[in-house]
Amino acid sequence: MTRIQYSVTDMANKHGRSREALLPILQDIYQAKHVISDEDMVNVARELDISAAHVYGTATFYSFLETQQSGKYIIRLCKTITCMMHGKNPVLQELERILKIKPGQTTPDGLFTLKETNCLGQCHKGPAMLVNDNPHTQLTPESVREIIDSYRREALSY
Repeated sequence: MTRIQYSVTDMANKHGRSREALLPILQDIYQAKHVISDEDMVNVARELDISAAHVYGTATFYSFLETQQSGKYIIRLCKTITCMMHGKNPVLQELERILKIKPGQTTPDGLFTLKETNCLGQCHKGPAMLVNDNPHTQLTPESVREIIDSYRREALSY
């Protein structure tokens, strides 16, 4: 995965220095690095003249921003009642079994991070998950095995 160069000052010049610029700046940092570090949050706070606690609160509130190093593939499994009614629990159990991790953990090889998240907007096709930005719907334990295998093959081809 290619990382783009970034500067918090350049991002503030692009988005402005108001409170409304905070989320776009954090999104740009995440796009550039795939993680928002404590140092990044302090730099944003200084640049926007707001508290580091406010920046941290915003960065940790949104499930699509990461403040901890994650795997190459971030699996976000929908945990809404609708997806649960469509069979999310057996899918989660299969993901835990084949990845040998629990939600919030990353595989030892650094390939996968497993997370449960609120609605992905795919409840009509649940259970659903995103792997990075790629949606997968109408999941079954069998289909998640195939999906994980395809990402493992993709990782080996790099």
